[in-house]
Amino acid sequence: MMRAMGLLAVLLASGAAIAAPTMLPPPGEAERIAFDVSQGTSMSVSASPDGRMLAIDLQGSLWLVPAAGGRATLITDHFNDARQPAWSPDGKRLAYFGYREGGYDLWTVDADGSNPRRLTDGAYDDREPAWSPDGRMIAFASDRTGPGEAAYNIWTLDLASGALKQVTNTAGEDRMPSWSPDGRELAYASARGGKTALWATTLATGAERSLRAVEGQRLEAPSWGPDGRLAYVASDAASSRLEIDGTVVSGKENVFPFRVSWAGKGFHYVSDGLIRRRDGGTVKTVPFQARLDVSIPRYARAKRDFDSTAPRKALGIVKPALSPDASQLAFVALGDVWLVPVAGGKPVNLTNDAALDADVAWSPDGKSLVYTSDKAGGLPQLYIRDVAAGTDRQLTRLDTQPLGAAWSPDGTRIAFIDVDGMWGVAGVCFVDVATGKVTRLQASLGQPGSPSWSADGKHLAIALSYKYSASFREGTNQLLIIPTDPAQKPFWQIPATNVSMDTRGGGGPAWSPDGTKMAAIYDGVLKIWPVGAGGTTLGPPRSYSSEIAYFPSWAADSRHLTYQSAEKVMLLDIETGVSREIPIDLQYRLHKPEGRTIVRVSGLIDSVSDATQRNKDIIIEGNRIVAIEDSDPARATTGRFIDGTGLTAIPGLIEHHAHAQKDFGANAHRAWLAYGITTLRDPGNQPYDGVEDREAAEAGVRVGPRVYTNGPLYEWQRVYYKMGVAVSGPAHLERELDRARRLKYDVLKSYVRMPDLYQRRIVEAAHAMGVPVTGHEIYPAAYTGVDATEHLGATSRRGYSPKQGPMAMAYEDVIQLFGKSRRVLTPTNFGALIGYLEKTPALKDDPRLSLYPGWAQTSVRQPNPMFAQLRGASFAGALKSLKAIHDAGAMITAGTDSPIALNLHAEIASYVDAGLTPFQALQAATVTPARALNLDAGTLEAGKLADIVLVAGDPRADIGNTVNTRIVISNGRVFMVDELVRMAAPPAP
Repeated sequence: MMRAMGLLAVLLASGAAIAAPTMLPPPGEAERIAFDVSQGTSMSVSASPDGRMLAIDLQGSLWLVPAAGGRATLITDHFNDARQPAWSPDGKRLAYFGYREGGYDLWTVDADGSNPRRLTDGAYDDREPAWSPDGRMIAFASDRTGPGEAAYNIWTLDLASGALKQVTNTAGEDRMPSWSPDGRELAYASARGGKTALWATTLATGAERSLRAVEGQRLEAPSWGPDGRLAYVASDAASSRLEIDGTVVSGKENVFPFRVSWAGKGFHYVSDGLIRRRDGGTVKTVPFQARLDVSIPRYARAKRDFDSTAPRKALGIVKPALSPDASQLAFVALGDVWLVPVAGGKPVNLTNDAALDADVAWSPDGKSLVYTSDKAGGLPQLYIRDVAAGTDRQLTRLDTQPLGAAWSPDGTRIAFIDVDGMWGVAGVCFVDVATGKVTRLQASLGQPGSPSWSADGKHLAIALSYKYSASFREGTNQLLIIPTDPAQKPFWQIPATNVSMDTRGGGGPAWSPDGTKMAAIYDGVLKIWPVGAGGTTLGPPRSYSSEIAYFPSWAADSRHLTYQSAEKVMLLDIETGVSREIPIDLQYRLHKPEGRTIVRVSGLIDSVSDATQRNKDIIIEGNRIVAIEDSDPARATTGRFIDGTGLTAIPGLIEHHAHAQKDFGANAHRAWLAYGITTLRDPGNQPYDGVEDREAAEAGVRVGPRVYTNGPLYEWQRVYYKMGVAVSGPAHLERELDRARRLKYDVLKSYVRMPDLYQRRIVEAAHAMGVPVTGHEIYPAAYTGVDATEHLGATSRRGYSPKQGPMAMAYEDVIQLFGKSRRVLTPTNFGALIGYLEKTPALKDDPRLSLYPGWAQTSVRQPNPMFAQLRGASFAGALKSLKAIHDAGAMITAGTDSPIALNLHAEIASYVDAGLTPFQALQAATVTPARALNLDAGTLEAGKLADIVLVAGDPRADIGNTVNTRIVISNGRVFMVDELVRMAAPPAP
């Protein structure tokens, strides 16, 4: 690492020397690129007590900058996620909070970069350290009061004894402490009464007082100056500014929400990506240059085969359920319910239709199955199948979508989760099998797992996130016990404190039929523990498998159970510990049309050249384009002829970030097609659900786009989404990576709480598979070869985004990290739909919207207030940043993070609002994501897959014309949009 001679002279004069940080190289072969930046995004600054040096936390590493400006010197490596440095009063050390080992802890490092020391550890996150004036203590914010109803509070650490003391105990999410000059009080930001304001607590007495609150403003990052003045950052929808004692001092600067650092008569802070110094009424910028490294990975990319019709093994076996007598296994695959003998044999297709089936479960007598299906048209409902008679009966007729059905021990009731919101938000209900009467036990919960019954039928157990705070949404997956008597309240059972079940999707719990045991997945393996009445934990969970496990299912004897292990289903005898594979010989063939199809269009945009070609015939053989030629009337009589006269052909659109959900049924897939989307990239799903989506699409049993799928989001110990997995440690991660290889995921997603060192391991494993890695991160992701970044903003474990500062502005470090690495960015411009519908309100009544649940239609017609707020200054900042990142050389791919296809057209249109040309915006949804997927599509050229959309109007003249879909050709199959809508409608009564 290069060092500035002036900085070395300063350090040598003080008897110190900069310690060169140990730096792991990026995994595998890569092109390395180094470059200088002079702006930082979401960067803080701390001035040394002697005023000679500044510490900054540029992109998660600590750097030193001479107070007069100059080259920044790196003093920590790239893998600490080191944030908000603070100098000790004696100038010898820097405190910061870092995430090196999978949780935020307090650290110190000597001023020369040597002697890093972790001060706190454990299951909790400790953040935002502040030294006491005498240097004996550090105040910090922490969630260590524990999960459940807890919150962030202010704590102190005695450096000599290591003693921790809680200072505040409120539900206000107390953050960013600052010591009073005399060391008697701590100021902090606290969210109370619907607003974030400034408070102070006297250490000796615990007495609180309000320092400042302003209606409609967010006040944070307080910092007491030596003379008692209080500086803080105030923000609203229009600006982020620095105030001192109620007076704005920063003018029009975009001030970052971190504590100012007082030095002498002035102070330092960061705004507009620059270090500022204010003395009295004067302000100056402290220039710096920091050298960043990125790598462009080089590896052999896997390529999906869309030509061979040879048999393929079905890997998407969804939630296999063991029959009560342990003789049969029911499961969902390729869109249908199947039955296979446990002893082995050919699976039998029980439903064999075009419906999307899900979540099959046995009745206690083994005579019936319950499952979710949209076989009646419309959206999914519960059906009961008489196995011997082969007949089905529709059990529910709800406005919402039932999933995860489970039969009560006496066979009279079926419990289920009732999905009524985005991303699996659901209530918990049961339905009377005889009458169909539904009883709701629990209002909407945050993505609950499927219910499991107690032996006496008095309780249900579900997995639910047990949160640590409101500041950060992640928690551990624990058991919520719900009485089946609606008059009684639910309660938590915690089998292992601060230890999470892997996932709420299929990680359990599964209550044994005799009521004495529960099974769930921890650390990637099957574990079982004894329970008493109401699910009371009587002992620790113990391992019953060494290989990765998923979705335990009991036999009636409470001795045998099945679980999935990568591509296998295993039958376990818990008394002997012996397990064996249940052979499932299920194959499918790629659905590939045959013969010649001629598509005649008046206009054609090939997504290669910025031009609209006129009067063309597209000649298709099977599923590939073989030629594009001038229209010839003679061709109308050869092969299948599609008359698109008056329409413009564009490549099939690629939705590069959307999560397929079973509660939307097959309608969601038809809707994607109806809106012109022929390829879907799903960067996060439950382990087997996304694979089933992919295979059902390939087999042609699910009408919709081809699917590129990830497995679960790889989290670390804490988790938020139901589709996430709480990886417990390195051994568990290796199990997950092995499952990814065996299930042939198309992409791996390193999520919010995955430590940077282990993200590096994910990159190594994924690239060995030939598939890319994505996530929310930018650095050191760009250094270790992570291929892509999702969202310009979105969730960050820090509570603020390293990709955006206030007003959604990205600065030179972010722009160049994307540009120099030429990495993929899927911006997902939340809020784009609102402006789009303001211009085209008729789309609120588009028949294609009828394909979605009522609550989803309402979310379009009455948009989320949070997204409405994003239409202000922050949305303009996001668009400006997007344009700069595009121009720097990043690959922009259009994706929405929404299951509602209309959003993709709004997303593309927002790129034009950002300053891209309509053609460039169209490329972001066609050729660019096709390259990112290594897919032979995205352009209209000979040899490419026949993914073609015929629209009214010319998108090069008006990008809004992409939504005017009339005919869609997906992998050579031709669909009329009005037919897709009718196909999904329920039959007339």
